[in-house]
Parts: sequence; C-alpha cells; structure tokens
Amino acid sequence: MKRPIGVRASLVTGLCALTLTACTAGGFSPSEDQVFAPGVDRRGEAVDGLVVGGRLMDAGEYELAIEAYTRAALVHGMNVDVLAGLGSANLALGRLGQGERLLRRAVAKPEASPEVWNNLGVLLLEKGAIGEAQLVLRKAFALDNGATDAIRDNLRKALAKTENAVYDAPKEEDYKLVRRGSSDYLIRAIP
Repeated sequence: MKRPIGVRASLVTGLCALTLTACTAGGFSPSEDQVFAPGVDRRGEAVDGLVVGGRLMDAGEYELAIEAYTRAALVHGMNVDVLAGLGSANLALGRLGQGERLLRRAVAKPEASPEVWNNLGVLLLEKGAIGEAQLVLRKAFALDNGATDAIRDNLRKALAKTENAVYDAPKEEDYKLVRRGSSDYLIRAIP
C-alpha cells in the first residue's frame, strides 16, 4: 500500500528536524543562553519555615504561608511564632474563627510579642467585639511602649468605634399604606 506524498514528506521533515536537533552543539540539553530554574541541592540545608512563611505573608500568598508555618511546626513545635503565623495567615484569608483560636493560643504563652496581641485585637475588631478588642490592643500598646505606629493606629480605631456608638433607642414610626390609582400604593409616615 502506497502512502500519499504529503504524509511521506512530513515524516521525512520530522526525521530531519530530529536528527539536526541531536547534532547541535548542546544536543538535547538546554543551551547556555536560556534561563532555567536551578536544580534542587539535596545536600543543602532547608530554609526555616518561619522565614519562608513570613516572606509568603509579605507576598500575599497566605495559603502557601500556612503550609510553610505547618512545616515549621514540625521543627519548632507549636511555639508562639508558629501559632501567630498560622493565626495571621488565617486572618488574612478571612477565616476569623480559626485565626482567633490560634492567636488566643499564641497570646496565652508568656513570650507573646506585642505584634501578636495587635493581630488578635484587629481580628476582634473585624468580628465586632469592640470592647475586648480595646482591651487586647491596650495590652499590645503597653507591651510595645507605644513605639509601633500600627498598634497605636489600631487602638485609636478601636477607641473611636465606641465613641461613635449610638445608644439611642430606635425611633418607632408608624406607616400607612396609601392607595394611588388602581394598583399603585405608597407608604407614608404618619406624623
């Protein structure tokens, strides 16, 4: 059975291209002028998961940061830094319940930094627990001696929320349904 000329020509062209590729100076290996990702040095030391997690948080890669902090927990245990990192990453992802549990565990440890207290205060503000958020942020401010602008600003926001709170009872107004036309109605307040 004879093959059509088009098929034969494409086979010959393909074989020639493959042969010429193998005959180039680099063979099948990448050329020197191309950029490739470096290989993995299996003998090298791994970068600490806490450092990687912090860099990923700065880059906005919160899911990857959780994975890095989880790997760090295998090395360091569930210390303050690991708990705070996991809690902050969950807070950034909007997982307030998980973040709150982890941050509360972190601040329960005596070596908790003012930043951890601040993160818990921000989370409580997000949840609407303004009174508790004020207490937590005051603790962060006191531990920091008022040196960090972010903690000071968050405390200011929490205090402003209670100053702007409305304690008046809602006004009760009576409404009356007024018919305008055959199928048109209007709601009016009764004076």
